[in-house]
Amino acid sequence: MLVSEVMLQQTQASRVVEPFTRFVARFPTVAECAVASVGAVVRAWAGLGYNRRALNLHRAAVLVVDRHAGRVPDQLDDLLRLPGVGPYTARAVLALAYGRRIGVVDTNVSRVLSRAVVGHKLEPQDAQRLADRLVPARNPWLFTQALFDLGARCCTAHAPRCGSCPLASRCRWAEAEAAEPANSACKGTASGDPARAVRRQPPFAGSDREGRGRLVGVLRSSSIAPDRLAAAAGWPGDEARARRIAEDLVSEGLACWRGGELALR
Repeated sequence: MLVSEVMLQQTQASRVVEPFTRFVARFPTVAECAVASVGAVVRAWAGLGYNRRALNLHRAAVLVVDRHAGRVPDQLDDLLRLPGVGPYTARAVLALAYGRRIGVVDTNVSRVLSRAVVGHKLEPQDAQRLADRLVPARNPWLFTQALFDLGARCCTAHAPRCGSCPLASRCRWAEAEAAEPANSACKGTASGDPARAVRRQPPFAGSDREGRGRLVGVLRSSSIAPDRLAAAAGWPGDEARARRIAEDLVSEGLACWRGGELALR
């Protein structure tokens, strides 16, 4: 469960299925991941990007073995101490793996709660408190999964499918729309969506992140000599930039200098 949640942090579910299957086949237990090299874990991470997550997952596996006898902890504070595990991931593990009565709030769930339950935009902490309060004692994981599905299938950010939503008859947002047809809160528009928050990703093409990904891609199969760094990063005319990215990989613990060449740890 922890592996899948870390993979899903910045990657669509459809892209996670094959790498997840491959990863757990390579490392079926926490202990096997912990004793492997960082390089082995990063190689098994191929196809997902954001390779720092693989490094954090390896570090988390080591801590789980050292401090929790190889079993992923079932307490929120313990989970939050693991590298790369934030509030959402920790709560998802507790709710979906351990069946705890605890709310799990992502963008989709926050949108459902904002629209259907309160009818206005919720701040993250308010959405979390509301979710915690609503989780039933019986089958709490099922409630959480239902909210995920509603947000993904019906209560979408654009053109929500209110006609097929099981909450339509009691949705506060829908009630407000019916009562105030002239309201600017028009379904599907950024201005009217009480849960709509626009987050713009910086361009990937030409970014340090793109060059970093290229370097790690090459490192999965071979080490890189210093004079090949710029070409491997896709910046043949910018050796200083490529060297800086390489040093970042080393300082983060993803790579090291071995025999004068850059290699995965």
